[in-house]
Amino acid sequence: MAIANFAGVSLKPKIAAIPRKPGIYQFFDEAGELLYIGKAIVLKNRVSSYFNQSNQHNGKTRMLVSRIADVKFIVTDNEYDALLLENNLIKKYQPRYNVMLKDDKTYPWICVKNERFPRVFATRQKIDDGSRYFGPYASAKSMHLVLEIVKQLYPLRTCAYLLSEENVRVKRYRICLEYHIGNCLGPCEGFQSEEDYNESIEAVIKILKGDAQSVATQLKQAMKACAEDLQFEKAQEIKDKLQALEKFKSKSTVVSPTIHNVDCFTLVSDKNTGYVNFLKVANGAVIQGHTLEIKKRLDETHEELLQVGITEIRQRFQSTSTEILVPIKPGFEIPGVKFVIPLRGDKKQLLELSERNAKYYMLDQHRQERFTNPEKFANRVLEQIKLDLRLKELPVHIECFDNSNIQGTNSVAACVVFKDGKPSKKDYRHFNIKTVIGPDDFASMREVVYRRYRRMVDEGETLPQLIVIDGGKGQLSAAVESLDQLGLIGRVAIIGIAKWLDDIHYPDDPVPLYLNKTSDSLQVIQHLRNEAHRFGITHHRNQRSKAALGSSLTDIEGVGKATAQKLLVRFKSVKRLSEAGENEIAEVIGAKKAKMLKQALAKLA
Repeated sequence: MAIANFAGVSLKPKIAAIPRKPGIYQFFDEAGELLYIGKAIVLKNRVSSYFNQSNQHNGKTRMLVSRIADVKFIVTDNEYDALLLENNLIKKYQPRYNVMLKDDKTYPWICVKNERFPRVFATRQKIDDGSRYFGPYASAKSMHLVLEIVKQLYPLRTCAYLLSEENVRVKRYRICLEYHIGNCLGPCEGFQSEEDYNESIEAVIKILKGDAQSVATQLKQAMKACAEDLQFEKAQEIKDKLQALEKFKSKSTVVSPTIHNVDCFTLVSDKNTGYVNFLKVANGAVIQGHTLEIKKRLDETHEELLQVGITEIRQRFQSTSTEILVPIKPGFEIPGVKFVIPLRGDKKQLLELSERNAKYYMLDQHRQERFTNPEKFANRVLEQIKLDLRLKELPVHIECFDNSNIQGTNSVAACVVFKDGKPSKKDYRHFNIKTVIGPDDFASMREVVYRRYRRMVDEGETLPQLIVIDGGKGQLSAAVESLDQLGLIGRVAIIGIAKWLDDIHYPDDPVPLYLNKTSDSLQVIQHLRNEAHRFGITHHRNQRSKAALGSSLTDIEGVGKATAQKLLVRFKSVKRLSEAGENEIAEVIGAKKAKMLKQALAKLA
């Protein structure tokens, strides 16, 4: 491995001196601060690409390039070595422009100690003393589940005594409570031979490797042999162990008995973060699972994030699987390992299971973000809406319209307003339909959209970035006609959401857009639609109640519309009006009308 340092030399000759070999490169600023670490199959080509003006870099990459004052590189034997070195250096130095592994913490392991009569215990520190370590486990809970089954099946010592042949022979130590309650067979006093103890350790190691099936087969054979020798009590003990092992196996996710020693990696991402899920399968069952959260720094692609995830997780979990299932081919090779993109069958289902786990993890992080960082959550949702709906601007201000009428009576419409992804109820508006006779939803929508934005334009108010119409192509076309009259086509984005399938319609586009049912974008649009419907129905119900109450009062002689309106404002309903005293009514409409009204109400009662 060769290292080159060109400090103090201009960038052009430095880049020219970089070899066409695999390796890693490092960018530094004028102060000598490490900005970025990358790996490449051909170092010279990759580094040169940053300074090639024909390349259209994104804003973050352009900022990085503007700060580069020095370049260093390390040549490796192959691309995989470069990937491992890059991963280790990133974790060590954490450069500003590299992806960040959010959960780079110490994970628990199960240690089989390198000693006579080995102990089996949990630890978070790996010591290079010849001991065997299994894991790491993504959670302490899953690790303790494995330790519990080991304890149930094989009584191993937990003491830290030095059980050398001499110490056991002279009986330097005495058996403890663990022996008396059956958790240990007393190797400290020679009650258990080293050969018998090591047989238990070999079985434990198989379980820790995920090969519980072979242990179960051995137990079945031993149980049968004891039964044939009429050792029924011992056979029953083995049967109890076998049942405990079967119960433990049932808690593992069974994929397929044909899949052996396979790693599975999938990736989902949002604007700022990638989530790489890892599942390890041994003997047809998932024995390990973990999701790695990677913070983006330079708008990394899915392929780049997957490379980081595979390298980090295989290092962390010390995986030696020779087959890796992936959704896309990563841009590197691992010696002796085959990457497979399954198209059907059990392996395809395993890949889908991994992707579901990654999505659930991402959604859970988003839900937590809603409470821990509401502002960040709102910005992320708005960015997602902009992306999903192909908008030109961030939809900070969204308005939604809905019509309400029953058989053409009391036609009303509602406009609800969302700002920063949340309802802004002070900006909600009701509309009583004025120019449309009968149940004509299209004409009603045309009227309210025109009235709403005619007024906003006249008063110089800020227009929304997105208008949502509750309805299909007909209502959407009517709204577009009004926007066209006002000269707002192209200035404001507008969509329609169908009532049944929640498909999104665009003007002049016959093919609707179907959003994922669990996406934040669709949930916000559904919230808008439901809120507009609720607000409109409430207003419509109030209008019908007022109309019904007013007509029942105007049927009484001497009570006209104006009088009925005054009574309605004061008493709200005919029932309350009937229960009110004559003097109380007289305060509203005078003594003479009050007396006539009370007499009429008494007859109606």
